[in-house]
Amino acid sequence: MFDNFFNLIFGWIMNLGNPWNIIVMSFVLTFIITIMYKLLTDQILLKELKTQVKNHQKEMRNHKNDPQKMMEIQKKAMTLNLKYMKHSMKPMLFTFIPIILIFGWLRNHPLIGGKDILVWGFKLPLLGTGLGWLGTYILFSIIFSIIIRKFLKVY
Repeated sequence: MFDNFFNLIFGWIMNLGNPWNIIVMSFVLTFIITIMYKLLTDQILLKELKTQVKNHQKEMRNHKNDPQKMMEIQKKAMTLNLKYMKHSMKPMLFTFIPIILIFGWLRNHPLIGGKDILVWGFKLPLLGTGLGWLGTYILFSIIFSIIIRKFLKVY
């Protein structure tokens, strides 16, 4: 349905050949998602919430011998975590449908579909002899996400 549109935008990436096309696609999409996340969230609030949760975790370690005090601190930390998650949902809603459409295009792309992208030459239990496009995408998107978030100071 969106093949022509995605071929126009991402076609140059597919011409790089395996595994580079998936690695570059992973970087581009992770970068776009991270930028969206940064723009659509209150980074100051998220940093503050994260700091408070870390402080509560330190307090919980200090009170590990007092179960009642630990439960009280844990309840506060859970409330903060819930608030953090609530603020993180907005960018996910904006990026979810485009990502699903792009994944559908990738799955059906003739240069990618149905073959191992990263091949290691021996058989591993549960993984076989290599990773397909989705496994390769997930692996590299995790790596790129950590690096990009550190570089852009996204909380």
